[in-house]
Parts: sequence; C-alpha cells; structure tokens
Amino acid sequence: MEKFGLVVLGAHTGAHIKTEIIKTVNKKVLLVEPVPDNLEGLKKNLADLKNVIIEPITISNKSEIKDFYHIKSKSFERLKKHWASGIGSFNKSHLLDHKSKRFPIEENDIEKILIQSIRFKDLVEKYSIAQIDKLIIDVEGSEYEILKDIDFGSINISKIIFEYKHFDGFKKTGDKLNEILSILKENNYTSSKIDEENILAVKI
Repeated sequence: MEKFGLVVLGAHTGAHIKTEIIKTVNKKVLLVEPVPDNLEGLKKNLADLKNVIIEPITISNKSEIKDFYHIKSKSFERLKKHWASGIGSFNKSHLLDHKSKRFPIEENDIEKILIQSIRFKDLVEKYSIAQIDKLIIDVEGSEYEILKDIDFGSINISKIIFEYKHFDGFKKTGDKLNEILSILKENNYTSSKIDEENILAVKI
C-alpha cells in the first residue's frame, strides 16, 4: 500500500500548488484535472518534478463517461478573468451563473467534452493508496458528492482542504455543507474556515 504526500482533485495548471508539491518532494503526488488546456499547462509547469502523477479524468460519485463543460481558451482574452479556465463543471449552468458586467460569459464561450469520471475509491484502488497527508478538492460544486462518497474507514487522510462556497448551488451553502461537516466530525476531523471559499479539516 502506498503513501501519498498530496492528492489534488481539480489541479488546474498546477501553478497555484507548485510550492505545495515541492514540499512533498519525497512522497508521491497525484493530480486530477480534466480540461485539456489545463492539462497542457499542468505538464509544462511541473515538468521538472519527478514525483507527480497526472490523471486526465474527473471524480464524482459514479464511474461513467460524463458531459463536462469548460470555457474555451479563445474566450479568455475577451472575458479578462484569470480564473476563467478554472470553473469547469458537469453543470453548464454553473458556468453561466458566473455572468456579470465584468464577466460577460455567453453560451458560445462554453465547450462540452466527454470525460471519464470515476469514484474516489476507484482512484484509491488504482494507486493502492493507504494514506494521504493532504487532500485538496476544488471542483466547482462537486465537492459534496466526492466527500460524501469517501470511505474514511478504509483510508487515512490527515488533512482535507475543500472549497465550500458552491455546496448548495452557485455561491450557496446550507444543508449539504452541514451534512459533510457532520460526517467529518463523526470521522474525527475538526473543521475550520480558511477563508470565504475554503475549509480545512484536520484528523485528530
């Protein structure tokens, strides 16, 4: 069974987590990212790191091929937001909900791809993972399904950082977030907000 220093679901281009990855240079790192353009950036940004495994898939609560929506790269210049490449989702409406005067996204800015999605337990089994020092989940609203599907009794995860701001819909939190916090507490995690978007859960 293997020990991983870092597992990231929604790794984007890796630029924002490279420092985190370098800290775990003596342990394996597993990065999951489905968007083709982001995958190219991920491979380029982390080309000098030998302990990194990249999976071009998504994680959900079912193993299936699913529709996945992301913003076309040719729309980035017009939309003028650095985070535009990071809001891919199974739900096209989630992307369109970001529309504002400063972010005038339209239907023709969105591309649909078919992508393999697997359960978290499938990922664990594929790489024989017994322990994860830190799990980061930033998947634009799919955090609930992933966290609820984790069998905390079969894997030791020391720390979990997850985005919580879209748990109950676009920029909404409520019952689903409370449910996950209860599950984490039942599995001996203490949870605290890092900022207005992310929560840190630490196993006691």
